[in-house]
Amino acid sequence: MINLPKFIIGRTGKPLEINLIQGGMGVGISLSGLASAVANEGGAGIIASVGLGALKKYTGNYVENNQEGLRDEIREARRNSNGVIGVNIMHALSDYSHLVQTAVDENVDMIISGAGIPRDLPIYVGKKDIKLIPIVSSVRVAELIVKGWAKYNKIPDAIIVEGPLAGGHLGYKYEDLINGTAPKLETIVKEVMGFANTFDPHIPVIAAGGIYSGEDIARFTQEIGVAGVQMATRFVPTLECDASDKFKQEYLRATKKDIIIIQSPVGLPGRAINNEFLEGVQKGERDKFNCSYKCLKTCEVKKSPYCIANALVEARQGNFTRGFAFCGANAYKCTPETCLDESGKFISVHTLMQRLSDEINSAK
Repeated sequence: MINLPKFIIGRTGKPLEINLIQGGMGVGISLSGLASAVANEGGAGIIASVGLGALKKYTGNYVENNQEGLRDEIREARRNSNGVIGVNIMHALSDYSHLVQTAVDENVDMIISGAGIPRDLPIYVGKKDIKLIPIVSSVRVAELIVKGWAKYNKIPDAIIVEGPLAGGHLGYKYEDLINGTAPKLETIVKEVMGFANTFDPHIPVIAAGGIYSGEDIARFTQEIGVAGVQMATRFVPTLECDASDKFKQEYLRATKKDIIIIQSPVGLPGRAINNEFLEGVQKGERDKFNCSYKCLKTCEVKKSPYCIANALVEARQGNFTRGFAFCGANAYKCTPETCLDESGKFISVHTLMQRLSDEINSAK
């Protein structure tokens, strides 16, 4: 039996009971396959909404294609699971409002939004009971969001606190990440919890970024007292993850030294697995490209050494001469011994959840 600690999301309406949130990973790493598998195990399965129009041959424009791609993934996840299905929509996306509206129209269970301050998120939901969860990197950002949502008579149903060990784009200064001076997740979580607990009922706080093992889950939930956790990296080398096997193998080959902080074209630092493509970027090589998407509000195309949308789409397909993989700080712990079964295949999400349960029990 899987014995992960359950927690409640939702201050009003019908609450959602889950055992963890699977982090959204783009482009195309966490889609309906992974999300439905996690939902079937009692977690919240999260579809990453970024760049979905580039993954299939749709016939509309950029915005329409992304909306159709997101709609397809939500409906496919619903066909494969009766569990909790959510969508991660970065506020920095140029088609943010269109994607939020699509998620609302499809009646997802929750919308998670970070990479910016989603001050207007409640506008789109109306009276629907869709849980709204912002991602923050500090108590100051949490306070700004709650203040902004007050005029809509809405309070976050939960707050995800993402620390500096997370994968992908990070809400910290590049220098602090390189020097190790960024505040620890434990510190930020406690500050946000202090703020969240001033509400009645209090806002659940979810810890994210560097959560890898059942021991991590136990430490944050039992010792620090968060409501629950969000986990992403460890779900990549699983059978149901929507990336190619070559992408998953990149996690298995990565050593601790391979995991680096990069300066992303979108104006934020990010954590990724170093490879020849990134080494070329670090040497000043520029990948000539035309901006086909205009996908991010913050991307300075003329100054960008490469198109990050193209790079992530290529990586998902396993073409690492043209792209790279984002990852969390603990991705090096993903090894063939821990992520492959006896026949050499990637373990299932069910097996992973069982292992997390065993790890939690061992940590007690």
